[in-house]
Amino acid sequence: MRVFEEKNIRLNQQFKTKKEAIIQAGTVLVENGYVDSSYIEDMLKREKEVSTYIGNNVAIPHGIVKSVDKIHHSGISFLQVPEGVSYEEGIAYLVIGIAGKNNEHLEILGKIANVCSDINNVEMLRFAKDKHEIMKILKEVI
Repeated sequence: MRVFEEKNIRLNQQFKTKKEAIIQAGTVLVENGYVDSSYIEDMLKREKEVSTYIGNNVAIPHGIVKSVDKIHHSGISFLQVPEGVSYEEGIAYLVIGIAGKNNEHLEILGKIANVCSDINNVEMLRFAKDKHEIMKILKEVI
C-alpha cells in the first residue's frame, strides 16, 4: 500500500469548522484502510492539545502518540479547501491528514512542510483542477 494515492485526494471541499475538516481527513484514511475509525477521535484530541495548523494556509491533522496501534499503514489524505477553513492561527486551504506507522509520520511531516513552505506550491495545490495536478506536485516528495 502506497502512502499517497489519487484515491486519498478530495477536491473542492467546504467546511464550516476545522472539526469537520479533521473528521473528513480522518475518514479518507479510514475508507482507504490506513487506520481504524477510532483514529479520527485521536486526531481531534491532538487538535485540542496543540493546533496542527503549520502556517502558509496548511493544516496537518494527525493522531496522538498512543494512536500507533490504530494505524495499519502509513498514509496521507489530502483535502483541497479553496474557500478555506478557519483555524485560530489562520485559514487553511489545504488540510493534509497524516497517519505514520513506526514514527514515519515525522518523515512525512517534514516532506509536507518542505513542499508547503513555498507559498507558490500551496497556491498551485489550492487551485489545482484535478487530482493529477496534485499528484504531480506531491509525488516527487511523498
